Amino acid sequence: MKNILLVYPEYPDTFWSFKHVLKFIKRKSAFPPLGLLTIAAMLPEIWNKKLIDLNVEELTDEHIAWADMVFISAMIVQKASAQEIINRCKEQNKIVVAGGPVFTTQHENFKNVDHFILNEAEVTLPLFLADLEHNKLQPVYTSPIRPDITTTPLPLWNLINFKNYATMAIQYSRGCPFNCEFCDIIIMNGRIPRVKTPEQIVKEFQNLYDAGWRGSIFVVDDNFIGNMTHVKQMLPKLIAWQKEHDYPFTLLTEASTNLSADPELMQLMSAANFCKVFLGIETPSKEGLQECGKFQNVTRDLAQAVKTIHQNGMQVMGGFIVGFDTDTESIFDTQIKFIQEIGVVTAMVGLLTVLPQTRLWHRLKAEKRLLTDATGENTDGILNFIPKMNKEKLVAGYKRIFSTIYSRKYYYKRIETFIKQYKPTVHARITIRDVQAFLKSVWNIGILSRARLRYWKLIVKTILTKRKALPMAVELAIYGIHFEKVVRRAVAKQV
Repeated sequence: MKNILLVYPEYPDTFWSFKHVLKFIKRKSAFPPLGLLTIAAMLPEIWNKKLIDLNVEELTDEHIAWADMVFISAMIVQKASAQEIINRCKEQNKIVVAGGPVFTTQHENFKNVDHFILNEAEVTLPLFLADLEHNKLQPVYTSPIRPDITTTPLPLWNLINFKNYATMAIQYSRGCPFNCEFCDIIIMNGRIPRVKTPEQIVKEFQNLYDAGWRGSIFVVDDNFIGNMTHVKQMLPKLIAWQKEHDYPFTLLTEASTNLSADPELMQLMSAANFCKVFLGIETPSKEGLQECGKFQNVTRDLAQAVKTIHQNGMQVMGGFIVGFDTDTESIFDTQIKFIQEIGVVTAMVGLLTVLPQTRLWHRLKAEKRLLTDATGENTDGILNFIPKMNKEKLVAGYKRIFSTIYSRKYYYKRIETFIKQYKPTVHARITIRDVQAFLKSVWNIGILSRARLRYWKLIVKTILTKRKALPMAVELAIYGIHFEKVVRRAVAKQV
């Protein structure tokens, strides 16, 4: 029997961390470490397992001393914290096993890890466990095989405290059929989306329900609608389950803009209680979209696509990029105008980033334009390649976009545009957490904040014109506190 310590590194204060507003709902972290919870379920049942998420609690020397092995999983943005954990574990001479995106794409940068379990764990973890049993462990386990994820076990939710998290996480599929030049998803998970069975997904929802979770669930797919045939077969089963259990979960996910062209799929997602969807919109520039291979956006009216999804009960969160080779200095004003007009409130604008082994990485390497490794933080304003535009002008223009769209005037205007377009799902409801968040927002924004007048105008107008959208309006007003602080730090950063 072994003692296995699973450690999830700290997620820095970034656009998606929501660290500045979690206090409104008395939570410590936005999302749980789904990968490690799933890895834990793949380990021998007889082993003792303990999970430490540095986003909700401290890792102590006693935790490390207890362990026979320490398993670490991390994304690129968690690289610094992961290295600190590795160093601490090696100080106590512990065996360190590492996997996840940052190790899969750049394991050679981590010198003190004993064993790397790379790529997809359904394939490489069993190889490690077999070698462990026969006492012939290798330093690196890697495989190009794309596993059948219908074999993936249920996460061990008992290893975490639900009260620490704002949202739970479930994975339905892996992979994306598109081929965007800058994207590393297709490098890690492939272009042929693999899906779990409808019965499997219903079981995962039931498992979370039985464990006591109620509230929001992030379906953490690379592209939820990557396999439209299968997702349309799965959603009716999920809708039936939600209805039978009185809709205990609100859902969010990531998808592609072609969602807007499929009324049946949007209706199914809305009926299943999907309330938010992240889209890679990237840019209103046709030249930029063609350059990066985002052909699914080139011929689409992106403003109408966003509006259509809003009208089907789902708030669009969007990713936007500047720094393409075809971008000129006019792109900054164009992006500002575009983002405001389409009403994407949660607009993550980033400089183009070159991620390891992507098509973009290979192209710029051949052109001798690579500078440094990616930080993994989308909004830090750091260029890791030589752009065609003057670097100083590009960074300054990027910061101007960011500071402008998250100024109170522009931010609240986008909320109004969104609310005007938004048709809340019939299953939208006001929960106790919504009430608590609203009361805190009244004090923190409606009384203490300089945004108080805009806040009250939004609240009153929403109550009078679209009352069911009030929880979303309050939530977005609260998010504004976080975004304002993230933007202020990003704009002040000297690069």
